[in-house]
Amino acid sequence: MPFAFSQELGDRNDSQRVSGKRAYAGAYFAVARYNTGVKPLIFLVEDDADISRLVRHHLEGAGYAVRSFPATGTVLSEAEREHPSLFLLDIMVPGGDGLDLCRRIRQTSGLGMTPIIFLTAKTAEADRVLGLDLGADDYITKPFSPRELVARTRAVLRRFEKPLAPARLKIGEIEIDSGAMTLTVGGKPVTTTATEFRLLDYLARHAGRVFTRDQLLDAVWRDTAYVTPRSVDVYVRRIREKIEPDAENPRYLRTLRGTGYRFESGK
Repeated sequence: MPFAFSQELGDRNDSQRVSGKRAYAGAYFAVARYNTGVKPLIFLVEDDADISRLVRHHLEGAGYAVRSFPATGTVLSEAEREHPSLFLLDIMVPGGDGLDLCRRIRQTSGLGMTPIIFLTAKTAEADRVLGLDLGADDYITKPFSPRELVARTRAVLRRFEKPLAPARLKIGEIEIDSGAMTLTVGGKPVTTTATEFRLLDYLARHAGRVFTRDQLLDAVWRDTAYVTPRSVDVYVRRIREKIEPDAENPRYLRTLRGTGYRFESGK
């Protein structure tokens, strides 16, 4: 990926552009760093050394610890050892692409709920949707400004700073334990990302109420400056695939055409 910039990082400014679980355990480690004063650790997977240095420089300047990887090979094993607060993944990297790494992170006990942001030159809507479908929490396209990168990283991490209030909720075959951030459907544990869980938990605890996409963004995503209503649709589809007997004909999570979504209690 071609890239050119001044060798003096200190001369950079925000107008410069860059080219071209167990589930609960993952959430716990991500949240714990905010409560202990330890810098949140970000795993950056980027094969372009110049881009990697630039990203690391700005994230460290914003108060984060950063580990950089030029390929995907050792990322998963190191993550299981260090439990990063967030993954920042390029898609096109040696040793397996970022999409496959995202998929494997979501399937790994203890990491499955860790936030993931894609940082990639792939700008097509289909690529963005695929990234969200695989469980990414955000998708940043190149070129990008360092200020936007830091802001969006903060926004994603902010969603997971405050744990949900401990409570159990059972609706039909669905059981939600917000304290442990676990989901059970038909007596079987179901893996979710943290964003999926928070969205499901919010809708289920307000069963019968209709929410617009913007209302859900405000309630679940908290910082909506870089999130679009399309993100809500992607996450709703993913949730349906996990909780509904027939995702094409949902029993619980219903769409009200032209309005938004409503969770049915089944009563």
